[in-house]
Amino acid sequence: MKVRGGILTLSDRASRGEYEDLSGPAIVESFSGRSGLDVQWVRVQILPDEEELLRETLVQWCDAEGLDLILTTGGTGPAPRDRTPEATRSVLDFEIPGIPEAMRAAARARVPTAALTRGLAGVRGQTLIVNLPGSPGAVRENLEVLFGFLGHLLEKVKGDPAECGGGS
Repeated sequence: MKVRGGILTLSDRASRGEYEDLSGPAIVESFSGRSGLDVQWVRVQILPDEEELLRETLVQWCDAEGLDLILTTGGTGPAPRDRTPEATRSVLDFEIPGIPEAMRAAARARVPTAALTRGLAGVRGQTLIVNLPGSPGAVRENLEVLFGFLGHLLEKVKGDPAECGGGS
């Protein structure tokens, strides 16, 4: 399946060049060599933790550029400037709560603080948006959960009429 994707890293310090973004490249690396998914990363950007800027970028990438998948990394914790979930929620047509629930559940046994991440997932138009944590290890771990159903989910978001779960 061919997928046009975007990666948005949310970090004040990385956006100012004070440190290297490692989470965005971890996303690209995690998708490399995945059978069944041919992702072309047409947009990769680092933004400061600014809610309005993130909102505007998500709308642009969904509505004007028609990306199939947008993965954000960073800005999902409990710190005052972590506003990625709020910006994302404000642009979604609907949420898919099972995605972040599954990612948190998978990570919680190994890293108790995984319960603190507030990331969410949902759809705007025909674009799937998923918030990932900001550390490269958490990105990789969360993507392993997502890979279990990502191809199927993207087909559904694009309007595949086939029944989920075999139907009855």
